[in-house]
Amino acid sequence: MSDRLDVRKTYKLYIAGAFPRSESGRSYPVSGAGDTVLAHAAQASRKDVRDAVSAARKAFGGWSGATAYNRAQVLYRVAEMMEGRREQFIAEVLAGDGGTRDAAATVVDAAIDRWVWYAGWADKYAQIAGGANPVAGPYFNFSVPEPSGVVGIVAPQQDSLLGLISVIAPALTTGNTVVVLAATDRPLAAITLSEVLATADLPGGVVNVLTGYVAELAPWLASHRDVNCLDLTGVAAADRVPLAVAAADSVKRVHSPGERAGIGLDEPGLARLAAFVEIKTVWHPLGV
Repeated sequence: MSDRLDVRKTYKLYIAGAFPRSESGRSYPVSGAGDTVLAHAAQASRKDVRDAVSAARKAFGGWSGATAYNRAQVLYRVAEMMEGRREQFIAEVLAGDGGTRDAAATVVDAAIDRWVWYAGWADKYAQIAGGANPVAGPYFNFSVPEPSGVVGIVAPQQDSLLGLISVIAPALTTGNTVVVLAATDRPLAAITLSEVLATADLPGGVVNVLTGYVAELAPWLASHRDVNCLDLTGVAAADRVPLAVAAADSVKRVHSPGERAGIGLDEPGLARLAAFVEIKTVWHPLGV
């Protein structure tokens, strides 16, 4: 009989491609479905929010400037690595969300498939959302979708993996960078996903994941002047108004979908892709 002790995993934040502890040094207990303490996750602070937004802004130029085909390849690589960690994700979803192993496996498989689905849209969405416009004159007139910039996301609180991927992937697909507040009570799958992102080809800072208390962090994310869009999927409808007001001070686009819109097992549709792009119309003279 072995007396070896298990190596316990340390859950940290994910900022700029690295895994720092919270600058405040705080952590908080995360319990599983049976009220068993699974881990102590890093409790992010306002400073961590600022660092994450700064990292996302720095990474935006390179990620948005990459070709759509290259973004598709990078995102597909993430799905490949998630498939390799399938059993680990199943174990974490099962521990955090409860239920049966089959149910957890269904969620993980759907999450991987959801990532592949969005990756496939990276080099196709511009053809759907853009187009050549008929004009009366010697001009070409084109409308093309462009990424909005840094997207602040409050992840769904009830879906530790599928919901998280359903809000991150569409923003990345269209060339945005993101700062995500993971579910307060179920953050562990988010950090495991961060480990996948860190070891894939995704540049550091494109995705930044913060764990902690959403009620503490969300107002600072919403009011940050360098955040261009705000996704309030993980915020209850009654609590969205103060965050939308805080975002309005710097004229952000606020996405406030229904609680389950685009994050369940059904096909998500294109609404989340459209939420984080701006349409640019270009006039160009004929023959030039």
